[in-house]
Amino acid sequence: MTEQQGAQNGGQQQGGETPPEPKPFTPITSQDDLNRVIADRVQRERGKFADYNDLKAKASRLDEIEQANKSEIEKANDRVAKAESEAAKVPGLVAGQLREHLVKLHQIEADDAELFLTATDPELLLKQVDRLLAQGSQRKKTGNHVPREGTTPTSSGGNDMRSFTNDLFGRALQE
Repeated sequence: MTEQQGAQNGGQQQGGETPPEPKPFTPITSQDDLNRVIADRVQRERGKFADYNDLKAKASRLDEIEQANKSEIEKANDRVAKAESEAAKVPGLVAGQLREHLVKLHQIEADDAELFLTATDPELLLKQVDRLLAQGSQRKKTGNHVPREGTTPTSSGGNDMRSFTNDLFGRALQE
């Protein structure tokens, strides 16, 4: 709406409301007038922030509640982490006890047990023991056996050559 249309409508705005008429300007001529104007202005500004202290108190209370809840959540998280770490140790403890039992039961040497029985899963540990025992039984079957120990090999064509060599060198030594 233009200024001319506003003047034709009697100064009314589109919503049908009339704006409040401004107070006529009066110049400040004394210190008392200046103090009064400044006090009014300060009072209006303080009115805008009158509930600031209440809001500040509520915000601090909310922070305290959040900290309390946060600490409860952190405590719960710590308890969960501790429980998970203990639960993770249980299979290792079971496997350790099972390893000791199997070593005693099958009379496995400590060096072999340390070297070959490394699993933390009980099922895998049993498989390792089975394989280790199978290797040991295989060694016992064959033992330390050398198939032709103590026999002298004979060669069929070696006699002719041996006699020729003896004759050749024997004559050379005799001469």
